[in-house]
Amino acid sequence: MNTLRVNGVTVARGAGPVIRDVSLELVPGRITALVGPNGAGKTSLLEAISGVLPIASGSVHIGPHDLTRQSRVGRFRRGLAHIEQGRAVFGGLTVLENLRLTARTGEQVDQVLALFPELAKRADSPAALLSGGEQQMVVLARAFAANPAFLLIDEMSLGLAPVVFTRLLPVVSRFAAEGAAILLVEQFTHLALDIAQDAVVVSSGRVTHQGPAPDLLASPATLHTAYLGESR
Repeated sequence: MNTLRVNGVTVARGAGPVIRDVSLELVPGRITALVGPNGAGKTSLLEAISGVLPIASGSVHIGPHDLTRQSRVGRFRRGLAHIEQGRAVFGGLTVLENLRLTARTGEQVDQVLALFPELAKRADSPAALLSGGEQQMVVLARAFAANPAFLLIDEMSLGLAPVVFTRLLPVVSRFAAEGAAILLVEQFTHLALDIAQDAVVVSSGRVTHQGPAPDLLASPATLHTAYLGESR
């Protein structure tokens, strides 16, 4: 079973490091919630793992394969997908055409449309005409259609109504249950921890806590201390 391993990664952005010596592991079938205060470096870490940002030091591996110097496309071919903040749909393409960009087979398209019945009803509609929630579903469905082994999700709830976001959480859980390893960054910390098995807290660019997500969720004092960066 291949895992994704982040080993001592440091990322520089602008004046200096925004991520310092971070290590974590993503295991197939499990969701890891990456939490921390605003400006902690969570988005930069995801971008470094997926290849959007270069890594100053450290390494990223999937199984025996060193991805540290590979391009984002190369990492995607190894099974690593990244849903970035915002809704990056191709507005001039229909919902179905958006999904076909990443799906390898028609069966994969059918499978994700079954997960998102709202999109099945709008399959022939240009993505630009969808609501914000529907566009976010397209982004998520497009990532699922690629059937990645490892999925990074950055602020899925951004710009969504709470009812839409809570509708998507079980879909993420189901995707993990089918074997994917997921790293989830989410502003609604307690909702992220509620569906995760593992938790990593980042503060000021450093990991301040790692452990089972249920334990962190059940201990507000521990979560508060971890956010402040006072615990390792």
